Amino acid sequence: MKFLFLIILNVIFANAAMLLKNYDGRELSGWVMSQKYDGVRAIWDGKKLKSRQGKEFCAPKSFISQLPPFSIDGELYAGPGAFEKTASITARCDEDWSELEYLIFDAPETKGDLLARLTPLKDFLAKNQGSQIKIIEQIKIKSTKEAFDYLDKITAGGGEGVVVRDPNAPYKDGRQSSIMKLKKFYDAECEVVSIKPRKDENSVVGSVECRDSKNTFKIGSGFGNLKICKSADPKENCLKTGDIITYKYQNLTKNKKPRFGVFLKKRTDLR
Repeated sequence: MKFLFLIILNVIFANAAMLLKNYDGRELSGWVMSQKYDGVRAIWDGKKLKSRQGKEFCAPKSFISQLPPFSIDGELYAGPGAFEKTASITARCDEDWSELEYLIFDAPETKGDLLARLTPLKDFLAKNQGSQIKIIEQIKIKSTKEAFDYLDKITAGGGEGVVVRDPNAPYKDGRQSSIMKLKKFYDAECEVVSIKPRKDENSVVGSVECRDSKNTFKIGSGFGNLKICKSADPKENCLKTGDIITYKYQNLTKNKKPRFGVFLKKRTDLR
């Protein structure tokens, strides 16, 4: 049974696109950096717009018509602190997508280094002014200190963090050491195993027991007034067992469990 669970969990957390590793302490001069946006990951394959788990978004024709005839990878983004809004818009077929931007950081199937891969998109956008597609600015890093100074600037402005990457590395599926995230806190995903209500309000989440592919652990803060779902397929924003959530943490214990875990958001692209 445990073996079967691990297989299922590995499928849930499968890497279907290029993913970021946490910064590993290496020298970053010669790399590039950009702001990390808290949006909904979206990969356009030239014909269909999909989540990193392969689910097709029900995007309106007005949005799809702006996309190029080649693959691009980026974040659907409604603005700072608007992840819930972005998730709500992209989860349904009847929503207006005019408030979203599609922020692009790579073109997976185009050859060459990062700059070369993004050049066809720059040419495409130059001929299609007013598009909701934007290329994320990639800034050349002179020193590791400069990258962390940039992180301070981004987080001071309410941003999530910074992405650093080797501009000469190819695009590859899965977590790559050539593209990493700098953050004040690390983040990860886990599956909700059980939920305890808040002491003063039994319909609101107080804490959860969560598990990843290695451990089971508790997350006890960050839920605000998030409600506990009353049905298996709820329409409202709430939490239930089996949901996949993103949380942040400071570091790991000696048993490889996250310390000071704080709930950030619920994954919505698995529905």
